Amino acid sequence: MAVSLSSYPTFLSPVLRTKFVSRKSQKLKLRYSCRPVVLNASYNSTSSFSWDDVFGVISKPDDSTSHSSKLDGFFQRIKTCNRGFEMKSEFLPFIIEEQIAGYVHNQFASHLRKFQDVFAFPEDNLFGNGGGGGYVILNPSLKSPEDRTKAVGDVIKCLGGGVIPGIRNELYPVTTSYGVPAYFSLERAAAPFFGIKAYGIHLIGYVDRDGEKSLWIGKRSDMKPTFPGMLDHLAAGGLPHDITCKENVMKECQEEAGIPRSISNGAVSVGAVSYVDINGYSYKRDVLFCYDLKLPADFVPTNEDGEVESFRLIPVKDVANIIRRTEFFKANCCLVIIDFLFRHGYISPEDPGYINLLQSLRSGDCS
Repeated sequence: MAVSLSSYPTFLSPVLRTKFVSRKSQKLKLRYSCRPVVLNASYNSTSSFSWDDVFGVISKPDDSTSHSSKLDGFFQRIKTCNRGFEMKSEFLPFIIEEQIAGYVHNQFASHLRKFQDVFAFPEDNLFGNGGGGGYVILNPSLKSPEDRTKAVGDVIKCLGGGVIPGIRNELYPVTTSYGVPAYFSLERAAAPFFGIKAYGIHLIGYVDRDGEKSLWIGKRSDMKPTFPGMLDHLAAGGLPHDITCKENVMKECQEEAGIPRSISNGAVSVGAVSYVDINGYSYKRDVLFCYDLKLPADFVPTNEDGEVESFRLIPVKDVANIIRRTEFFKANCCLVIIDFLFRHGYISPEDPGYINLLQSLRSGDCS
């Protein structure tokens, strides 16, 4: 039983046409009027499976008739996370300080062109855009990270709801690689529309009983705006601009699974996976830092933020079969769990496709 990960409705929403006027104080003041705009936006439909369906998949006999088919389902899940490369030519490079910081769809750029005091659009092919030249830059008058954050943030507020749905009031750093100073900070919901590199933390919580490992798996709330009702590993979250990975791990563990810091402090950093997903106006370039947490045998997670409906403890081999046979898991969680399977010996070099599968876990720029 396969579950569609998303649907793409067309809808009518008010979008603010804007004009910026520069004052002597160099502050930008926004003037606007409303105009309806029709566009396609990506939303995620509620999945329609239950825990009974999940355990029904587990109870079926192994359908791998040969070693060559053992990894096929894993390749399919990774492919789901790495869509749309053929659409790359539809995007303009987003340049900051002569570096490519992201990618903007040429139709989404038409909205940004209305904000001439914030964005500019040189027409040359200096940065190798395969779509025929041109790129997006910030107005040169915006020199400091604070000024850029404020100016772009005002634009996002105008475009929110219609062009950019799901505003979260959470800022992501805009940077070319992890750990370097940020050019500015950008609303999380806008990150894929600007094609910036985004980072997150993903934690797998497992129990080891007599040498048999089991994973705590959550089923996301049907009220979640993204991937409602789908399976997830124990804790995860995007990485905002003002928090370390380890601190974020402990925060998400508490909120999503009720894990006290005395336990979550034992989470072990084990690497990263990455992917590139191009879909409509969205250009996701995500790097996920992976953590393992060995939990006490008697620990039972409890959700505290309303984002998880329930949890089940499932043997690793059965989790692997769920991923291979279905699309029940939130897509990028599959990458993190497949990485766990490699590291804990559930996938071996004797399995045909081993190297290709291992490399595909880092299909994006993992920097």
